[in-house]
Amino acid sequence: MTAIENRCRLVLIVPFIEDAALQGRLVEAALGGGDVASVIIPQYGLDDATFQSHCELLVPIIQAAGAAALVADNSRVAGRVRADGLHISGNAEELSEAVEKHTPQLIVGGGNAMDRHHALEMGEVKPDYIFFGKLQGDIKLEAHSKNLALAEWWAAMIEIPCMVMGGLDPASALAVAETGAEFVALRDAVFLDEAQAAATVSEINALLDEKAPRFND
Repeated sequence: MTAIENRCRLVLIVPFIEDAALQGRLVEAALGGGDVASVIIPQYGLDDATFQSHCELLVPIIQAAGAAALVADNSRVAGRVRADGLHISGNAEELSEAVEKHTPQLIVGGGNAMDRHHALEMGEVKPDYIFFGKLQGDIKLEAHSKNLALAEWWAAMIEIPCMVMGGLDPASALAVAETGAEFVALRDAVFLDEAQAAATVSEINALLDEKAPRFND
């Protein structure tokens, strides 16, 4: 991740687009809209060679914008494309294995924490962040209430940063920020309207600047 500021920061999840060049242009446009801490690149069922070709295009674009490029669930591709980190969608065992193998060379975070017990199991392996939600979990306008509750509990107790999957409404970023979470992850809220991706990132940052709680308050 790029350096944490004193409020919740935006993380983008790359949408599935078969045309890698178009995907790259869309991500580059969104990153032009303002502050983004990191960008997560899911594989979306692509074979490794095709996924690597997408990542080879995306990672330099992301890094040039000052964000961290995080490849989801594929350490081989992450290494080959010189990504900044690895996002693990699986359980505590998978997260532990990735932390052991790849830190501190890579940022390693993620999770599949469906409840407090599993969240604490993941916290024990000391990832760089823990993720509440699913990368394709933005199916409703608002962030899932369970993930918001978990984030509020976690942020009050644990020093490891947390990231929460937002909803389809860009304003869901504020509800995430109000839990005390360090990061809010958005996908279709930013990318569904391709022409507005940069403007949406700008609007989200303005909203967080104005209304998100500060960590040093």
